Amino acid sequence: MRQTPHATLAALASALAFTPAAFAAPLTTTLDRVALDRNGAWVSIEAYGPNVVHVTIAADKDEVLKGPGYGILPKASDNAAFRHARGADGDTFVSSGMTLHVNPAPAPRVPSQGEKYFASALASVGLQVKNARGEQVLSMTGWEMAPHTVNGEKTYQVGASFAAPRDEHYYGMGQNQESLSGLDLRGRMLDCKHWYDAPAGETVCVPFMVSSKGYGIVWDNPSSTRFIAGVNGKTAFQSNVGERVSFFVITGNSSDELYSGYARLTGKTPIPPKSAFGLIQSKARYDSQQEVLRVANTYRQKKYPLDVMVVDWFYWTRMGQMDINPAEFPDPDGMNKQLHAMGMESIISIWPRYETSGRYFNELDAKGYLLKDKDGKSVDGLPFRSDRTGGLIDATNPKARQWFWEKSRDNILAHGFDYPWLDETEPDLVPDGHFYSIGSGDRYHNLFPLLHVEGIADNMRAWKPNKRVLILSRAAYLGSQRTGALFWSSDINPTWEALARQIPAGLNMTASGIALWGNDIGGWQHLPQTTSATKTPLLDPSDARDVVGQNHDYPELHTRWFQYGTFLPTLRLHGDRKQADIWSFGKEAEAIMARYDRLRYQLIPYIYSQAKFTHDTGAPFMRPLWMDFPQDPNVADIGTEYMFGPAFLVAPVTEQGQTEKDVYLPAGSDWYNFWTKEKLAGGRWVKVAAPIDQIPVFVKAGSIVPIGADIQSTATKQAIAEIQVYPGKDGEFSLYDDDGVSYDYEKGKSTLTRLRWNDGNGKLTASGGDAGLARALPGLVKVVGK
Repeated sequence: MRQTPHATLAALASALAFTPAAFAAPLTTTLDRVALDRNGAWVSIEAYGPNVVHVTIAADKDEVLKGPGYGILPKASDNAAFRHARGADGDTFVSSGMTLHVNPAPAPRVPSQGEKYFASALASVGLQVKNARGEQVLSMTGWEMAPHTVNGEKTYQVGASFAAPRDEHYYGMGQNQESLSGLDLRGRMLDCKHWYDAPAGETVCVPFMVSSKGYGIVWDNPSSTRFIAGVNGKTAFQSNVGERVSFFVITGNSSDELYSGYARLTGKTPIPPKSAFGLIQSKARYDSQQEVLRVANTYRQKKYPLDVMVVDWFYWTRMGQMDINPAEFPDPDGMNKQLHAMGMESIISIWPRYETSGRYFNELDAKGYLLKDKDGKSVDGLPFRSDRTGGLIDATNPKARQWFWEKSRDNILAHGFDYPWLDETEPDLVPDGHFYSIGSGDRYHNLFPLLHVEGIADNMRAWKPNKRVLILSRAAYLGSQRTGALFWSSDINPTWEALARQIPAGLNMTASGIALWGNDIGGWQHLPQTTSATKTPLLDPSDARDVVGQNHDYPELHTRWFQYGTFLPTLRLHGDRKQADIWSFGKEAEAIMARYDRLRYQLIPYIYSQAKFTHDTGAPFMRPLWMDFPQDPNVADIGTEYMFGPAFLVAPVTEQGQTEKDVYLPAGSDWYNFWTKEKLAGGRWVKVAAPIDQIPVFVKAGSIVPIGADIQSTATKQAIAEIQVYPGKDGEFSLYDDDGVSYDYEKGKSTLTRLRWNDGNGKLTASGGDAGLARALPGLVKVVGK
């Protein structure tokens, strides 16, 4: 898909060339939102720019004329680029970016005997989409509205079906942890719903599917949705509750153009504070402020870089009390002042659950601010999991959101904590069978994380208008990227299998437009004190017995996980174990993780520049290989390696005792082994050495990689210590920097230095931005291999 876009006029001419003759100029008008009558079905078409259209289908005209659902930006529609033509062959909508054709209603005829009993009673609707070059990329073959009753409400199962060419591949649809290696969703059926208890790990529904054919579909329905990907020649979406079919089609000449359309539709990803890209240290849990400060001070004493300390749950006296236990945290203000003095920030977990015996339950119950059952009673806990931790704040109620924010601010954040961690955002108290203020939990099953997190994000910015928002969140929905949250894969197991599942799960999550994703380094769940591994561990566990017991290979697993985390958008240590910091897993593991911690900070200028790229384009910077190498068919299903920005190819080690790994180097480029600097040709599998202190990392020829000076946290301004150039092609890199804290970057207060490598004359030049860097350039450049 990565091709040079055609000029606007040329693309428009190309698209018009594929328009049937029946749609001649005299019948062509500028597009306003229209509702097409298809003899019992209504079809609405509305544009959101030249490459995005909203399609709505229903039996009721009023339903198709309603606006889009939650997650879509209000007032984002823009029909100016499209022309609408009517003719005997249907209706065609043409812009420079796409052509959408809606078939006419079929001619009346007598149904066959089989059709009388088994054919759909709905009027037939078909449509096709062509890209800017006039190539058909999508064909909708059918739709459904099947009546049923859900949670006492008469409604419909709604869906749409599309043709699935044999060479089409599908990605995205949020976070699903079922795969150990494959990335392509083709041939699979996914339940797109927030589900904490999913067997392989929590699923998160972000219903944005991206196709290898150069289009994406945003499915506009927050109820539990089934996605069927290329099964028996069909791709389909089926949602449990709805009165219409509603979806958006985005086209593009590259994957980045698709994400630009998605960002225009659902919101841009802000640049988070620079500290978000440093090391974040968490544990379940630090039981006192003395313990928090002890760990923070140890990082500084050992000179291991660290940016954020996290206070996890049960710092309160009761669930939902929204207080800080003075016996354990007698002076949280003073604790945070000490952290800030060390150049660190803090995050604290705030839950949306209210124990019935807590001080706020009766107030929330009386005000109707909690999730209700069918009788209007506040739901209390999850009987099927013996979860008796109270009611759930109703984030769909604006007054409840404001109440939650004010208590979070005044009772907790005002004690000097920098950012909140919003846990249970899927939410853990499953809403199915219950009711929010806006309707049934079944109808809005996937909506909670967007409204809950956005309510806090908006209020945080209003509270401190020039301090960037950062929120840890466990789930997401359409548009969640605009909150500035960091998302993670929930409470995964501390096992090799769970580690392997993270890679394809994360790549499809970022492919869903959620760029700032990570996971609990080391796994969150309780650490078993034994292991079933049979291979000799690659790291000595003997001086870590107090933490790992007889789980001999866990120091090795934790180290491999940390190596992988070094090349994730966020690097956060966490876990339910006695200790969870770098030095808790033995001296051998500590030495390796300390080196990777330092490497992470050296890469912050590179990583922070990628955050700017995502902000500008909407595209993720942790990228499946298909995004950058669409012409290489071998990468379509590779979910074991990925690009980290434009330069790095990362292939994490996910097997115990593994010291070499087969890695695919995509065609179209030469590659350098990051550790050995050996240059290899692409388009082939290679066996790569992976001793315990290395995971396979390659750098694409033509890459420019800025290396930052050693710092202890991003609170210190970081100089550029070196600029590595990997020759073999001309290359460019946009080195971005700003104050890392405020929203002044939105006003243009930032520095953008354009670095260009001319492979022919072997010179690197700098323009714009940092004049001092340009002057120092000759002494900073290191050309690999020379």
